[in-house]
Amino acid sequence: QVQLVESGGGLVQPGGSLRLSCAASRSILIVGVTAWYRQAPGKERELVVSLTSGGNTNYADSVKGRFTISRDSAKNTLYLQMNNLKPEDTAVYYCNAEGVLIGGIPLNAWGRGTQVTVSS
Repeated sequence: QVQLVESGGGLVQPGGSLRLSCAASRSILIVGVTAWYRQAPGKERELVVSLTSGGNTNYADSVKGRFTISRDSAKNTLYLQMNNLKPEDTAVYYCNAEGVLIGGIPLNAWGRGTQVTVSS
C-alpha cells in the first residue's frame, strides 16, 4: 500500500522554480517528522530538508536560501518550493513522513518519487 504520492516534478531551465507536493492517503495521519530526499543517478539518496512537528527545519547546505518546506495539516499534504534551480538539483525527489495508521500503528512512509530535471 502506498501512503504518500509526490507530484509537481518536471523539466525546468536553470534559475526556474518548481513546487512539489506530497499527498498522504487517508490511511495515514502525519504526526511526526516530515522530510524531502533526493537521489541522482549513481548517487546515494540524500536528505534535502526535514521538518519536525514543532516547526523546526534542517536544510542541506546546497539548498539553503533556495528551497522551502511547508505542511498543510488540514490537507495532510507536504510541499517543497524550489527556487533558483540549478543543474545539480536534477534528481528524483522523495517525500518521507512519520505517521500513524488508524488504530495507532506507527509507520515510516515513503513516496515513489517525482523526477526533477534542470537543464538548458
